[in-house]
Amino acid sequence: MTVRILFSPEERQYTGRELCSHFAYRTWDLPGDSVVAFTGMCWVEPEALVDLADRKAGASIFSRRMLHFIIEHFDRDLRLAVWRQRLFAAIVQQELQQRGVAHVVRRGDDLFVGEAKLSVSVATASPVSTLVHFGINIDAQGAPVPALGLGDFRIDPRTFALAVMEAYRQEWLGIEDARTKVRAVP
Repeated sequence: MTVRILFSPEERQYTGRELCSHFAYRTWDLPGDSVVAFTGMCWVEPEALVDLADRKAGASIFSRRMLHFIIEHFDRDLRLAVWRQRLFAAIVQQELQQRGVAHVVRRGDDLFVGEAKLSVSVATASPVSTLVHFGINIDAQGAPVPALGLGDFRIDPRTFALAVMEAYRQEWLGIEDARTKVRAVP
């Protein structure tokens, strides 16, 4: 079993409603465990927020242009989904560092350079799967908090997305391989 990956060249807005089961299958005919990426505005209003603390605070999320990743695995273990979310954030951090972005710090599932926020992320569960949205700013102008984006570092979103998704897929394959090579212990 593998994780399917896809980068969509069409711009599309992320509203939070895309974080639902079978989004990749319904949108791009990509069934099964997957990571899809696309670029576009991010505007998540309070009623669409998955994070209940943010929702109770009346927060919203905005970015003029963001690179969005939606990860879906067909299991229902939310703790495992949060682990995947943190692994994904670490992969994005590593890919940024390999492209010369110095001092990228991961705090939980978010990435920062100094006090400037680069990303947003949330993990959740549906009745049939677990899902992660990870968004990294491309153009951070107008963000409600101090922020930077890929454009500030002259990083091409498509190339970056493909590298991140492939690194995640390779981690997944490595984990699957590692668990099949060990014997049980008493």
